[in-house]
Amino acid sequence: MEVEQLKSLIKDSLAKSVSYEDYTRLIEQLVVEEKTTGPKQNEDLVYYTKLNAQRSRRLNKTVNLPENIAQQIKEIDQPQTWLVLTESWCGDAAQSLPLLHKLADVNTNITFRLVLRDENDQLMDQFLTRGGRSIPKLIILNEALDVLGTWGPRPVDAQTLYDSWRNDPNKPPYKEFQVEMQKWYLKDRGQSTFAEVSKVLATGQLVEEV
Repeated sequence: MEVEQLKSLIKDSLAKSVSYEDYTRLIEQLVVEEKTTGPKQNEDLVYYTKLNAQRSRRLNKTVNLPENIAQQIKEIDQPQTWLVLTESWCGDAAQSLPLLHKLADVNTNITFRLVLRDENDQLMDQFLTRGGRSIPKLIILNEALDVLGTWGPRPVDAQTLYDSWRNDPNKPPYKEFQVEMQKWYLKDRGQSTFAEVSKVLATGQLVEEV
């Protein structure tokens, strides 16, 4: 896709985007209504939306941003928009969005916005991971809507854990694997996400291919 076409897509998605606070309120309302985002409404997705809301609440209260990374963010002296593609049922999004918001909140030059993947499929298709619509996907933009870098859907080590499960011919059910992934996130305490986004800001890309 040509650069101007991509910018047009980004602009259209930004027009539909919401703040982190509004997104959080949306998720809480969905929990009350026993619903989820996206066109599919089923018991599993509703369950994950409820579980993710609980995890996000905890992270919003407990996450601590490393001082060296906070200082790096504070030194951004030009306007940026951090646009994230997400959905309420996505477990990795629940683990990452509070951290990304914490990073963006350090500097008033950064505008943090969120859009739903399934309502922005054309944009999502420009930021695939290994050919898949994996989320969350952070897109870092300058004032002219040039893409400065991207991150997602999960930290490199978490991706390795996911790949091991996915490629295991005798893999356990996804719900069982999710327990192991949650243990990884709890042990990591957001440090990998912070470090990798810091690297993206410094270089425009991760050294590792995820």
